[in-house]
Amino acid sequence: MLRCLLLVPLLLGTAWAAEPRELTWSEMIPADAPPQEQAPAPLHDLAQLGDALAAEAAPAAKQQAPSAPVVAALDGQQIKLPGYIVPLDVSEEGRVTDFLLVPYFGACIHVPPPPSNQIVHVSTELGVQVDALYQPFWVEGPLRVEASSSEIADAGYRLEASKIYPYELPAN
Repeated sequence: MLRCLLLVPLLLGTAWAAEPRELTWSEMIPADAPPQEQAPAPLHDLAQLGDALAAEAAPAAKQQAPSAPVVAALDGQQIKLPGYIVPLDVSEEGRVTDFLLVPYFGACIHVPPPPSNQIVHVSTELGVQVDALYQPFWVEGPLRVEASSSEIADAGYRLEASKIYPYELPAN
C-alpha cells in the first residue's frame, strides 16, 4: 500500500509534464540573433480580415531571412503555438495535412514570408479543412529544430501535430 501511495505523486507529475508548453513566436528567435525586419502584427481579430485579403492582390514577395538562427533548446519540447496555416498538401477530402504555420495572416502568400525561425513546417494525419484556413489555429506536438524547404518558404522548425484546433481570443 505504501508503494502505491509513493507512486501517486510520480504518476501525477508525469501527467502534468505531458501538458504542452505554450510557446510564443518571439521565443523562437535566439536572444543574440541580429535584428530582423519587423513583421506585421499577428491578426487574431477576424474583423480585420478584409484589409488582409486586399493585400493578396499584390505579387508574391521574397522571404525575409531563409536561414535565420533558431533556438536549439526548443528541440524535442512538447509545445502549443498559435498561428495561420499556409497549405503545402491537401488530401482528396479537402483536408490540409502538410502546411507551414506562420505568425500572421497572409505570410508566404503576398506578404513577405517571415524569417525561417518564424515558420514551422507541420505534418499531421488529422488535417484541417481547407475552408477554415482564414482563421488562426492552435497547433500542439513535439517541436524539432530542423530546417525544411518548400517552394513557398524555408522553415527553421518542424512539428508532427497531435492536436489542431481553432484559436479563440481570451474573454475580457
